[in-house]
Amino acid sequence: MNTLKRIDPRRPFTITAEGLRRITLGVTGVAAALEFATHGGASHREQPKPRRTTATPQRVMLVAAHADRGALDDHARQTLAGAALIADATTEVVLLVFGEFSGDAAALGADKLIELPMFDRRTFAPTDELNALAACVAAYAPVHVFLPDNATGDGDLGRRYAAAANASVATHVVEIDAAHVAAYVHANTAFAVRELPEVVLLAANAVDPKLPFVGAGERVMWRFDGAAASAQGAVRDLGIEEIDAAQLALEEADFIVSAGNGVSDVPAFERLAATLGAAIGASRVAVDDGKFTRDKQIGATGKTVEASVYIAFGISGAVQHLQGIKDCRHVIAVNLDASAPIARRANLTVIADAQETIAALNEAAAAARTARGTGAALLNSTAVAEGALA
Repeated sequence: MNTLKRIDPRRPFTITAEGLRRITLGVTGVAAALEFATHGGASHREQPKPRRTTATPQRVMLVAAHADRGALDDHARQTLAGAALIADATTEVVLLVFGEFSGDAAALGADKLIELPMFDRRTFAPTDELNALAACVAAYAPVHVFLPDNATGDGDLGRRYAAAANASVATHVVEIDAAHVAAYVHANTAFAVRELPEVVLLAANAVDPKLPFVGAGERVMWRFDGAAASAQGAVRDLGIEEIDAAQLALEEADFIVSAGNGVSDVPAFERLAATLGAAIGASRVAVDDGKFTRDKQIGATGKTVEASVYIAFGISGAVQHLQGIKDCRHVIAVNLDASAPIARRANLTVIADAQETIAALNEAAAAARTARGTGAALLNSTAVAEGALA
């Protein structure tokens, strides 16, 4: 079964800074390549962007989303960009973040930022989140509320709020402008259009998050005192059940270490994965050589993954493999060839022998365990990756 993700070719358009644009597969990659060739890649520096508006606000659009480790994911950024792109000069875009947020709200298009650090995406508190959203709506009286239509909390929150407030709502929105929204219905055989409702749940990839402007980015101190109510409520959080990363499906893994042709000592690689608490992936070459089973293969002919951290040891980065990791948040490549294709995709490239790097990391982990006198895994995946990328 082909599980390769791609943009729905029937999607009518995406809204961008230049207006409505028909989606054509491959355009983004070609444009990026031309920009790299023209401006020399990293040497190119973006010019400062103007403020979207400096007019006195007459109305508000509210965007709500959960943060993950201090940042908004692509879907949330697209939703915020959608609100900013259709806002007129007298409309203020307010971003409500559930969880800690350390990003640049202005660069994402927000005029005001309200951060609720008491909410953690890993904690299930639907009643408290609904109360917080309702309180924010009461305070700012937005004409429209935008949320990403995802399965990680935002889509559920948007539906709960629309039901509680008896508000008009549109879900799985794939087309949006200042006057209307549209979505597929009847198993994608029909297209439904309606005027912009009070609550908009936006589908992924309906909006280009790249903006030609910035917002005011004002951080607002806003107090919410309802976070203790769930203890007496009908919903009880049973917590998250931790499982061995090796038993996790690659499509669900948040941290993956992947081996290519440059990895010769598979047991040492597997020890490192266990130390880091990471799931194991592999390139097609490594699988074809019999080093790993077929279910570990990542790429166009294998698994498409969306890990927050993806470390590739000894993988050159054929186009099929890059297709499989296109949705990963941070990619770290360990390769002797600085001009390997994966180096252009990676956020950080370590020019070194993959096998020697694995051995050095295993030795460092063993030394750290000895120094601390514990056999527990000492390397936290998020700290390792984000510290390296800082």
